Amino acid sequence: MRTGRLEAFSDGVLAILITIMVLELKVPHGADWAALQHLFPVLCAYVLSFVYIGIYWNNHHHLLHTCDHVTGGMLWANLHLLFWLSLVPVGTDWMGEHHLDPLPTAIYGGVLLAAGVAYVILQSTIIRSQGERSQLRALLGNDVKGKLSTVLYLLGIVTAFVHTGISQALYACVAAMWLIPDRRIEGRVAES
Repeated sequence: MRTGRLEAFSDGVLAILITIMVLELKVPHGADWAALQHLFPVLCAYVLSFVYIGIYWNNHHHLLHTCDHVTGGMLWANLHLLFWLSLVPVGTDWMGEHHLDPLPTAIYGGVLLAAGVAYVILQSTIIRSQGERSQLRALLGNDVKGKLSTVLYLLGIVTAFVHTGISQALYACVAAMWLIPDRRIEGRVAES
Protein backbone atom coordinates (compact mmCIF):
# COMPACT_ATOMS: atom_id res chain seq x y z
CA MET A 1 0.00 0.00 0.00
CA ARG A 2 1.21 3.52 -0.76
CA THR A 3 1.49 6.09 2.03
CA GLY A 4 -1.29 8.38 0.76
CA ARG A 5 -4.11 6.44 2.37
CA LEU A 6 -2.38 6.32 5.76
CA GLU A 7 -1.57 10.02 5.56
CA ALA A 8 -5.15 10.96 4.59
CA PHE A 9 -6.61 8.92 7.46
CA SER A 10 -4.20 10.47 9.96
CA ASP A 11 -4.90 13.97 8.64
CA GLY A 12 -8.62 13.40 9.17
CA VAL A 13 -8.16 12.20 12.74
CA LEU A 14 -5.91 15.15 13.60
CA ALA A 15 -8.42 17.59 12.07
CA ILE A 16 -11.18 16.09 14.20
CA LEU A 17 -9.03 16.41 17.35
CA ILE A 18 -8.47 20.11 16.69
CA THR A 19 -12.20 20.55 16.12
CA ILE A 20 -13.03 18.78 19.38
CA MET A 21 -10.61 21.02 21.27
CA VAL A 22 -12.07 24.24 19.89
CA LEU A 23 -15.61 23.06 20.67
CA GLU A 24 -14.56 22.67 24.31
CA LEU A 25 -13.82 26.41 24.54
CA LYS A 26 -16.70 28.15 26.27
CA VAL A 27 -18.01 31.61 25.50
CA PRO A 28 -17.26 34.06 28.35
CA HIS A 29 -20.22 34.77 30.63
CA GLY A 30 -19.54 38.49 30.63
CA ALA A 31 -18.59 41.14 28.11
CA ASP A 32 -15.60 42.64 29.89
CA TRP A 33 -11.92 41.85 30.45
CA ALA A 34 -12.66 40.12 33.76
CA ALA A 35 -14.73 37.50 31.91
CA LEU A 36 -11.76 36.78 29.64
CA GLN A 37 -9.40 36.54 32.59
CA HIS A 38 -11.18 33.38 33.76
CA LEU A 39 -10.78 31.84 30.29
CA PHE A 40 -7.08 32.66 29.98
CA PRO A 41 -5.72 29.33 31.40
CA VAL A 42 -8.15 27.34 29.24
CA LEU A 43 -7.13 29.33 26.16
CA CYS A 44 -3.42 28.82 26.94
CA ALA A 45 -3.95 25.05 27.25
CA TYR A 46 -5.84 25.08 23.94
CA VAL A 47 -3.08 27.02 22.15
CA LEU A 48 -0.39 24.68 23.49
CA SER A 49 -2.34 21.59 22.44
CA PHE A 50 -3.17 23.09 19.03
CA VAL A 51 0.55 23.65 18.50
CA TYR A 52 1.29 20.07 19.55
CA ILE A 53 -1.28 18.60 17.17
CA GLY A 54 0.11 20.85 14.42
CA ILE A 55 3.65 19.65 15.14
CA TYR A 56 2.58 16.02 14.93
CA TRP A 57 0.64 16.68 11.74
CA ASN A 58 3.63 18.41 10.13
CA ASN A 59 6.27 15.90 11.24
CA HIS A 60 4.01 12.93 10.43
CA HIS A 61 3.68 14.27 6.89
CA HIS A 62 7.44 14.54 6.53
CA LEU A 63 7.98 11.15 8.15
CA LEU A 64 5.71 9.37 5.68
CA HIS A 65 7.51 10.98 2.76
CA THR A 66 10.58 8.91 3.67
CA CYS A 67 8.54 5.75 2.95
CA ASP A 68 7.82 4.04 -0.33
CA HIS A 69 5.16 1.74 1.06
CA VAL A 70 3.17 1.00 4.22
CA THR A 71 3.35 -2.28 6.12
CA GLY A 72 0.84 -3.77 8.54
CA GLY A 73 3.18 -2.93 11.43
CA MET A 74 3.26 0.70 10.32
CA LEU A 75 -0.55 0.79 10.26
CA TRP A 76 -0.72 -0.45 13.86
CA ALA A 77 2.08 1.84 15.02
CA ASN A 78 0.27 4.77 13.42
CA LEU A 79 -3.00 3.82 15.16
CA HIS A 80 -1.08 3.63 18.43
CA LEU A 81 0.13 7.21 17.88
CA LEU A 82 -3.37 8.39 16.97
CA PHE A 83 -4.76 6.74 20.11
CA TRP A 84 -2.53 8.83 22.37
CA LEU A 85 -3.13 11.97 20.35
CA SER A 86 -6.89 11.39 20.67
CA LEU A 87 -6.46 11.86 24.44
CA VAL A 88 -4.94 15.33 24.00
CA PRO A 89 -8.36 17.10 23.97
CA VAL A 90 -9.33 15.46 27.29
CA GLY A 91 -6.00 16.35 28.89
CA THR A 92 -6.20 19.86 27.48
CA ASP A 93 -9.66 20.48 28.89
CA TRP A 94 -8.79 19.03 32.30
CA MET A 95 -5.52 20.95 32.64
CA GLY A 96 -7.11 24.15 31.35
CA GLU A 97 -9.95 23.97 33.87
CA HIS A 98 -7.64 22.98 36.75
CA HIS A 99 -4.37 24.65 35.77
CA LEU A 100 -3.20 25.01 39.40
CA ASP A 101 -3.83 21.36 40.31
CA PRO A 102 -0.90 18.95 39.92
CA LEU A 103 -2.67 15.79 38.76
CA PRO A 104 -4.30 17.25 35.60
CA THR A 105 -0.97 18.86 34.65
CA ALA A 106 0.92 15.60 35.24
CA ILE A 107 -1.64 13.57 33.28
CA TYR A 108 -1.40 16.05 30.40
CA GLY A 109 2.36 15.51 30.41
CA GLY A 110 1.81 11.76 30.53
CA VAL A 111 -0.34 11.94 27.42
CA LEU A 112 2.33 14.03 25.67
CA LEU A 113 5.02 11.55 26.74
CA ALA A 114 2.97 8.57 25.54
CA ALA A 115 2.36 10.28 22.17
CA GLY A 116 6.09 10.97 21.89
CA VAL A 117 6.92 7.34 22.63
CA ALA A 118 4.30 6.23 20.09
CA TYR A 119 5.91 8.49 17.48
CA VAL A 120 9.30 6.90 18.19
CA ILE A 121 7.71 3.45 17.82
CA LEU A 122 6.29 4.52 14.45
CA GLN A 123 9.73 5.75 13.39
CA SER A 124 11.31 2.46 14.52
CA THR A 125 8.70 0.45 12.65
CA ILE A 126 9.42 2.42 9.48
CA ILE A 127 13.17 1.96 9.94
CA ARG A 128 12.71 -1.80 10.43
CA SER A 129 10.60 -2.02 7.28
CA GLN A 130 13.29 -0.19 5.29
CA GLY A 131 16.01 -2.64 6.29
CA GLU A 132 19.70 -2.07 6.90
CA ARG A 133 19.96 0.81 4.45
CA SER A 134 17.10 2.72 6.03
CA GLN A 135 16.94 6.25 4.75
CA LEU A 136 15.02 7.34 7.85
CA ARG A 137 17.68 5.94 10.20
CA ALA A 138 20.33 7.92 8.35
CA LEU A 139 18.24 11.08 8.49
CA LEU A 140 17.45 10.82 12.22
CA GLY A 141 20.99 10.16 13.39
CA ASN A 142 21.23 10.24 17.20
CA ASP A 143 17.86 12.03 17.53
CA VAL A 144 19.05 14.30 20.34
CA LYS A 145 15.89 16.40 20.11
CA GLY A 146 13.69 13.33 20.61
CA LYS A 147 15.68 12.15 23.63
CA LEU A 148 15.69 15.64 25.16
CA SER A 149 11.90 15.82 24.68
CA THR A 150 11.45 12.62 26.69
CA VAL A 151 13.58 13.98 29.53
CA LEU A 152 11.63 17.28 29.57
CA TYR A 153 8.28 15.45 29.57
CA LEU A 154 9.37 13.31 32.52
CA LEU A 155 10.70 16.36 34.32
CA GLY A 156 7.42 18.17 33.63
CA ILE A 157 5.37 15.28 35.02
CA VAL A 158 7.39 15.21 38.25
CA THR A 159 7.51 19.01 38.52
CA ALA A 160 3.71 19.21 38.27
CA PHE A 161 3.60 18.08 41.90
CA VAL A 162 5.97 20.88 42.89
CA HIS A 163 4.71 23.80 40.76
CA THR A 164 2.30 23.44 37.84
CA GLY A 165 3.54 26.61 36.16
CA ILE A 166 7.06 25.21 35.82
CA SER A 167 5.67 21.94 34.51
CA GLN A 168 3.52 23.68 31.91
CA ALA A 169 6.50 25.84 30.89
CA LEU A 170 8.52 22.65 30.28
CA TYR A 171 5.76 21.31 28.02
CA ALA A 172 5.80 24.61 26.14
CA CYS A 173 9.60 24.35 25.77
CA VAL A 174 9.26 20.95 24.12
CA ALA A 175 6.67 22.38 21.73
CA ALA A 176 8.98 25.29 20.94
CA MET A 177 11.80 22.85 20.13
CA TRP A 178 9.61 21.04 17.61
CA LEU A 179 7.79 24.06 16.19
CA ILE A 180 10.16 24.15 13.26
CA PRO A 181 9.81 20.88 11.32
CA ASP A 182 12.63 18.38 11.57
CA ARG A 183 15.09 19.82 9.05
CA ARG A 184 16.81 16.48 8.55
CA ILE A 185 13.65 14.96 7.11
CA GLU A 186 12.27 18.17 5.62
CA GLY A 187 15.40 18.55 3.49
CA ARG A 188 14.94 15.05 2.06
CA VAL A 189 11.27 15.73 1.32
CA ALA A 190 12.18 18.94 -0.50
CA GLU A 191 14.68 17.03 -2.67
CA SER A 192 12.12 14.48 -3.83
